[in-house]
Amino acid sequence: MTTKGNFPVTAGSIVVPYGHVIGNEKWRGSEIAQRLQGKIRLIFEDGLGLVDFHLSNRTCILYISEADLVAGDEFKRRLVRFRNASSLGGIVIVEKTQISDQYFLAVQKLVVLELGMVLLPVTNQREASQLITQLVHEQSKDLNSNPFLRKQCSQLAEPSLFRTVQQIPGVGKTKALLLLQQFGSIHRLCNASVKELELVVGQTLAQQIYSFLCS
Repeated sequence: MTTKGNFPVTAGSIVVPYGHVIGNEKWRGSEIAQRLQGKIRLIFEDGLGLVDFHLSNRTCILYISEADLVAGDEFKRRLVRFRNASSLGGIVIVEKTQISDQYFLAVQKLVVLELGMVLLPVTNQREASQLITQLVHEQSKDLNSNPFLRKQCSQLAEPSLFRTVQQIPGVGKTKALLLLQQFGSIHRLCNASVKELELVVGQTLAQQIYSFLCS
């Protein structure tokens, strides 16, 4: 019998038609599943292994709940196993709540910088279902118009870009990660307004960054 900690990555052989989602059997009856029904075609399978939801275009979603974050490091091992064993594109949806917020930056660093996957925070399963629905609808369009998949191929995981952003006065590793997560490139960062920067790093540092980049 396969234990929880040794689930294989088995979703790669599944072909998912556009407009459909294959869901891991464990999500049957969940709030996500209930909210997805009627909006997209959701089919459950018990052979997805590490994957929670399998979309078309070889894109898989791994869902990290508040309970997963609080429970320990098992979710990290799951993410690493998926990345090491699969050529599929991974999108990680993470529940960012008042309880799990303290773990979020560490998860963000692991997912984006170390594993090179897309991370999308949600507050609950309702928001997660909205994201999945949007992803499915976007996948029927041109790849270049899909902001979620475009992030997956962006420069977020490039160490050189990460180091460059850290050279801005007042910006350390954490702030650099947040800025790249938000803007994605040096070009977009340089063209950001003070108000846009404030949403990421606060008023004081936003003004410092803006002055530095525009000097």
